[in-house]
Amino acid sequence: MAADRAATPIIRFDEIGSTNQEALARATGASAGSVLAPCWFVATRQTAGRGRRGRPWDSRPGNLYASLLLVDPASPDRQPELCFVAALALYDAVRAVTGIDPLRIGVKWPNDVLIDGGKLAGILLEGAVLADGRGATVIGFGVNCARSPEDTPYPTTSLTGSGFPTAPESLLVALDAAMRDRLAQWERGEGFTRTREAWLRCAIGLGRGVTVRLQGRETEGIFEALDFSGALVLRRPDGVRETIRAGDVFPSSAGHRA
Repeated sequence: MAADRAATPIIRFDEIGSTNQEALARATGASAGSVLAPCWFVATRQTAGRGRRGRPWDSRPGNLYASLLLVDPASPDRQPELCFVAALALYDAVRAVTGIDPLRIGVKWPNDVLIDGGKLAGILLEGAVLADGRGATVIGFGVNCARSPEDTPYPTTSLTGSGFPTAPESLLVALDAAMRDRLAQWERGEGFTRTREAWLRCAIGLGRGVTVRLQGRETEGIFEALDFSGALVLRRPDGVRETIRAGDVFPSSAGHRA
């Protein structure tokens, strides 16, 4: 393990279980006022990387595994909006380091970044309460730089596979700058309207048929809008509008438009 400083402090590991878990442990185990934040926790390899809903995350060397620890980033009710901030920051960073045609890259609700329809990264937000009562949020990024996982329920891709070989460190520098810019735009939630508008400009699937997998069921319809809290508004075939706050979105087999 080593520590170094860039625009935002970085704590590095050759190998670790999970950068998210390490960031949470450091934050909750620290004495009041001694938490180093914002701070990146970065690993060359993870042995217990995970995605949403506890799914394992392929964490072999060659990709970027980085978690950003934020302390008191906003009131608790606004912190879920950070998933949109993070997705936009990664989108910005990838465009900055690759120069990719914007027609090839976009964001899928709520925080997936896709290239040519393949998932490029996993972004996982987790929270904790510190000893002094403040809230902390960790934003974990697992970005497929050199390789992408196989045997997944959705298409995946990597920067190398998309024609843009990129070192994880180069992407981290760009991601750090983009996160600082997007956090400033979000302004602790006061600027979510701007964040939402920026997200919609690069959204994939808006106005198209999608299937949403929820806990215990699926629903299908047109991805009609993103409401002002960040929820997906789905217009079902029966005309009823359903507001969805958590779920996995896939292109609908019908592929119909509104």
